[in-house]
Amino acid sequence: QVQLVESGGGSVQAGGSLRLSCTASGRTFSTRVMGWFRQAPGKEREFVAAIVWPDGFTAYGDSVKGRFTLSRDNAKNTLYLQMNTLTPEDTAVYYCAVRLGNYLQQSPLVYSYWGQGTRVTVSS
Repeated sequence: QVQLVESGGGSVQAGGSLRLSCTASGRTFSTRVMGWFRQAPGKEREFVAAIVWPDGFTAYGDSVKGRFTLSRDNAKNTLYLQMNTLTPEDTAVYYCAVRLGNYLQQSPLVYSYWGQGTRVTVSS
């Protein structure tokens, strides 16, 4: 029902910045949670940040607070993740995800729709 397309991943030096984009298409719903998760080799999928649509309520994972910022373009159904002061620990595949409803959850198990992922590599 919902298709998600991510872009913006790549390789950067430590201390640099990167901006990820996620665009939703197909059958969309006015009330939903749209967010980002990441998964590094040998680790479980980790919550990064999410926003409730259309309310605008946001939440961030502890490891990215103060460095990552969400923004959105309502007309384009697009969510952005501005990542600053990147470190090698941020290296992972980043996934966009959506769940229906208006309650923000941080567990990846409750998200129904997923993008293909975009790789972020941060070198020292």
